[in-house]
Amino acid sequence: MIFDLHSHTSFSDGALQPSELMARAMERQVTTLAITDHDTVDAYRHLPQDHGGIELVAGIEFSTQWQSTGIHVLGLNIDPGSAAIQAGVRFQTNARMQRARKIAEKLEKRGIENALAGAAELASGSYIGRPHFAQHVINVGKARDMHAAFKNYLGDGKAGDVRQHWAELAQIIEWIRDANGIAVLAHPLKYKLTRTRLKRLLADFIELGGEGMEVVSGQQTPQHTSGMVQVCVELGLLASCGSDFHGPGKRWAELGSFTPLPPRVTPVWERF
Repeated sequence: MIFDLHSHTSFSDGALQPSELMARAMERQVTTLAITDHDTVDAYRHLPQDHGGIELVAGIEFSTQWQSTGIHVLGLNIDPGSAAIQAGVRFQTNARMQRARKIAEKLEKRGIENALAGAAELASGSYIGRPHFAQHVINVGKARDMHAAFKNYLGDGKAGDVRQHWAELAQIIEWIRDANGIAVLAHPLKYKLTRTRLKRLLADFIELGGEGMEVVSGQQTPQHTSGMVQVCVELGLLASCGSDFHGPGKRWAELGSFTPLPPRVTPVWERF
């Protein structure tokens, strides 16, 4: 049994259409899959009728902040059509668009014309992010590649580095719980927090109603997995696992390509 509870489609920042993602999951022998696009559940309206025997778990990945650190929260086993999730999607979509407009304004002051329209066209109906603006910068001849576009225009401290005004962590967990889902802290190792600060984050997360954490996220070292198991068990959290798949070509984040959850933890799917 392979449970991959973290993956993305082209409806957020993934490379594959929902049907293509499902086909790849079948090839990779994934038995249970959650599509967790960033701040949207649109992919669930574009899935093939035949899931090829894969059990599909409805999910979403919300962005927020904790003490000035950007973090991501998965909502697993949600009702994607619920009023709570729809409210969350609207709020986050509006936050993304406000940010996109601010980025465009700043880039145009730096001589990048039609920044918003160009990025929106590249986004093809999905949310507009900094990579879309970076590609537009390349397309209009202001940078030779992505590295240069971020170095000069979109990276930290540059014109396109605009802070996102996400919903608060408490609100996000409330949306997930009101949709009968389970709130899970995504890829805790990516935040580069000390063990002490990670435990503080998780303590706040639990106090607000969070119930799980990703113990395994893509390919990681046995030492990292052991550390996450220890934190998970100590705090009494449910354990999740997933590839954080965004597209082909990234072996460390391929569908189903990660170590199974160790036996010491309680898998989140026991609550599905």
